[in-house]
Amino acid sequence: MALVNTKKMFEMAYKNGYAVGAFNVNNMEITQGIIEAIAEEKAPLILQVSRGAREYAKNSYLKAIINVVVEENPDIPIAINLDHGDTFETCKQFVDDGFTSVMIDASNKPFEENIAITKKVVEYAHARDVVVEAELGQLGGIEEDVVGVSEDDISKHMADPNQVEEFVEKSGVDSLAVAIGTSHGAFKFKKEPKLAFDVIQEISEKLPGFPLVMHGSSSVLKEFKDLINKYGGDMPNAMGVPEEAVSKAAKMAICKVNIDTDLRMALTAKIRQVFAEKPGEFDPRKYLGPGRAAIKEMVKHKLHVLGCAGKAAECA
Repeated sequence: MALVNTKKMFEMAYKNGYAVGAFNVNNMEITQGIIEAIAEEKAPLILQVSRGAREYAKNSYLKAIINVVVEENPDIPIAINLDHGDTFETCKQFVDDGFTSVMIDASNKPFEENIAITKKVVEYAHARDVVVEAELGQLGGIEEDVVGVSEDDISKHMADPNQVEEFVEKSGVDSLAVAIGTSHGAFKFKKEPKLAFDVIQEISEKLPGFPLVMHGSSSVLKEFKDLINKYGGDMPNAMGVPEEAVSKAAKMAICKVNIDTDLRMALTAKIRQVFAEKPGEFDPRKYLGPGRAAIKEMVKHKLHVLGCAGKAAECA
C-alpha cells in the first residue's frame, strides 16, 4: 500500500469512536520502534515530521526511512504529516516533497489572517490530493520552535466554538487542531489538568462528523520519568495529560492525537539506564536498541489508550 492521506482514517475514527496516533519521528530507531508496535497491533498510523526533525535529519533521509516502512508493511495504512508548518512556503515544500498531509499553524495570527493563510495552503494542497490540518486557539508549553502561552493563560486561549463553522467554511480545511487545555513539552502543568470536554462537545455539535485533533497530548509516563531521574536526569516536576482524559477525548470527536514527548522520554530513559549500568558501553547498538524496544512497548500501550489497535483494515 502506498502512502495515504488521512481522509479514510478520520472517517472511520469518528464513526467508531477512536483516535489515530500521530507519532513524531526524528531518526531510524524511533521510526522502527513505532512501526514494530503498529504492525503487531494492526493499527493505522500517522508519522509526523516537524521542521526541527527535517533540520536535524534532512527530509531525504526521513522520507527514505518512511518509504521502507511503507514498503515492508503493505497492509498498514500510513500517512505522513508535516507538524506545525508555520508558513505557506513551508507547507508547499512538504507537499512538493510527497507528504500526504500538512498542518498549517497560523493560530498566533488574528482570526481572519489565520483563515486566509489556511485557505491558501488548502488550495495548493487539495490540488495535489493532500489534506490540511489547521489550529484554533493556542496551546501552552514549548516544543522545538513552537512556543505556546503560559500555563496560567491556557484557559484564556482555548478554541472558541463560535468561530469553528466560519473557519472551516471559509478555509476549506480538512481537520482542526483545537486548544482544549493541553500543552506541549514534558513540563506541561503544575497540577493535573482538566481538559475542556465541553468545548469538544460544543464544536462537534456545530460541526457534526468533522475530525478534530489534539496536540500536546503526551502523558509524560511515570515509568520513564522515574528512570530519567534515577539515572542522572532532572525532571521531578514533569507532568502530562492523564491517559484516561486522552481516551475520553478519543471517544468523542478527536480523531488524531499527537505524541512526541513520550517517545523522546522512552528513548532517553533507556539510554540513561544503559550508560549508568554499563558505564563502559560505547556501541550505539547496545543503547539505541533498548531505547527502540522501549518506544515499541510504549506505542503498543498508547494504541490501546487511543482505541485504534486492530483498526488498520477498516482504515485502508
